[in-house]
Amino acid sequence: MIAERESVGPFYNAADDLIERNLNAGRGEKIAFIDSNGQYTFNQVAEKASQFSNAIQKLGLKKESRLILVMLDSIEFVSCFLGAIKAGIIPVPLNTRLTPRDYSYIISDTDAAGLVISDSLIETVMQEAKTPSIVIVDGTCSKYRTLYQLTSESPTTFVSADTKPDDICFWLYTSGTTGLPKGVVHLHSHLLPTADLYAIPYLKISSDDVVFSAAKLFFAYGLGNALTFPMAVGATSVLLPGPPDPKSVVKIFTEFQPTLFFGVPTLFAMLLASELPEKNKHSIRLSVSAGEPLPADLLHRWTNKVGTEILDAKGTTEMLHIFVSNEIDDIQPGTTGRVVPGYEVRLINEAGELCSIGEIGILEVAGPTSALMYWGQREKTKATFRGEWTRTGDNYTMGDNGVMTYSGRNDDMLKVGGIYVSPFEVEGALIKHPSVLEAAVIGYPDQDELIKPKAFIVLVDGSVPSEELAEELKNFVRSDLAAYKYPRWIEFSDALPKTATGKIQRFKLRNKA
Repeated sequence: MIAERESVGPFYNAADDLIERNLNAGRGEKIAFIDSNGQYTFNQVAEKASQFSNAIQKLGLKKESRLILVMLDSIEFVSCFLGAIKAGIIPVPLNTRLTPRDYSYIISDTDAAGLVISDSLIETVMQEAKTPSIVIVDGTCSKYRTLYQLTSESPTTFVSADTKPDDICFWLYTSGTTGLPKGVVHLHSHLLPTADLYAIPYLKISSDDVVFSAAKLFFAYGLGNALTFPMAVGATSVLLPGPPDPKSVVKIFTEFQPTLFFGVPTLFAMLLASELPEKNKHSIRLSVSAGEPLPADLLHRWTNKVGTEILDAKGTTEMLHIFVSNEIDDIQPGTTGRVVPGYEVRLINEAGELCSIGEIGILEVAGPTSALMYWGQREKTKATFRGEWTRTGDNYTMGDNGVMTYSGRNDDMLKVGGIYVSPFEVEGALIKHPSVLEAAVIGYPDQDELIKPKAFIVLVDGSVPSEELAEELKNFVRSDLAAYKYPRWIEFSDALPKTATGKIQRFKLRNKA
């Protein structure tokens, strides 16, 4: 079975490891991070993290207290995340694109002692939420303490808390099948193996690399790409605070010349439709795609235009990063590749039996980075974390050569731009509209074969289908949910297909679509 990772000793602090390995290697004056405000050396990262550790300890936050981070990608995110971990406090980074209702739920769910928030996000986060007693604002604010005020006079050294490898280190939130987020609990021993098992052997990452991740730091994927991977080897990471639109991404390609680029298929498609730099005017040596399957055509078009490869790969928030991947010298277009050594996978059929070669089954994975649990959700924890095996909810097939191919979700969850979207949540937003009687949402491929929400609508008596009403419904959902969740297509129907017990038969809608 899975080999145990070598012991890191009775006391181990993941942030301390990431920081000190670079200082001990003599990289103190090397540039570690670049954000919209400047460049920061590993020495400065160490000092900023320690200043934050001292500041939150002085405020009274205790070991294992939860500290929510609603922060744009910046050196401040890095210093708060690492500084909290150094102090034994549990950072909980949140998606910066959530709704006020989402933030209210999560703040309550975590029972957080503190909140650090970028000033541009205050209005959204605070709209419905009952805020923790300690609120820290990254930026200017007259109502709350500011991060600068708290840290500017704090000591630049801090003795890390006596944490252990199996102590809780941080949480990440992922969407649930009912639309309610789930707190995924990770340990101190989970961060570094993602680099040891994937980034170093597969990406050949080194201190010479410049890394840019379009996926944000609050995602498991982005956290590994932009923080764990570069800090594990002393590489430089470029951070983009705003959305990774093609214009911003191309600017980073040309201005900072990253060598490793991490994205999702939707973004690769958008970039191919934009003014990408010519082959001799960028430094990208390799790209990685995760979050949703990468269509073979996108891979071929990117390679032809950019001149470098994309590794399509599979990871989950529960496993923290990638555990199935294509390899540089063995790319199988249209597939997810093979299991990453250090992990094990299996496919289980509906009868609970191991699948044979070519048979579709639910993907389960075992390895050293599997989360401890879902916070406060015992039943969902038991359904997902099955001894050493973690159930992904994704259907796959495996060929006799070990290559794995995605076959859809086992439930009705969609992935849009690499982010899970619950059809139930979108349907719930749609039926709030006075013209909508019933709604059903499925995944539907766009012109680039990327999955987006499509809604089938039954109208109330008296309402008439029209293009104007379809656009109104799209905007209605946009106003209620995060923008990426809105249905790209609306199809009006007289009735929805249902079982005898009244459950919507989405497979019939998928076949119809």
